Amino acid sequence: MSLKQPLYQVLANLIEARNNCIDHGNSEWKDNHTDRILDLVKEHMPSGSGFDSGTTIDLDASTAEKIVFHTSFHHMNEDGFYDGWTEHKVTVRPSLGRLINIRISGIDRNMIKEYMDDEFQCALVDTMVSY
Repeated sequence: MSLKQPLYQVLANLIEARNNCIDHGNSEWKDNHTDRILDLVKEHMPSGSGFDSGTTIDLDASTAEKIVFHTSFHHMNEDGFYDGWTEHKVTVRPSLGRLINIRISGIDRNMIKEYMDDEFQCALVDTMVSY
């Protein structure tokens, strides 16, 4: 039976394992960890409902203590027509008080950052996956 943990913990552990493999020249396991990370991001991170280009992880900028994602949001106007995109970098760090702390860069058009924070919190904290 495999232990289930919140997605952010599994990603942090896999990123640390991947970085250790890079440091020690183990390309086979680096590739295995990379594939698992990318699969988890594709399966669980925001995609659709405005996140029409999905969410990607920046493996070069991510560590066990900081996970960096990139996403775009497709905005609609009051008439229900798409009227532009905003680009965002989402940085996730551990927090003693909240489990994780999320910082979102980019323009806060239509107060989208609050919605984005909710979506990322939900995906990273509430989603339980096997390690």
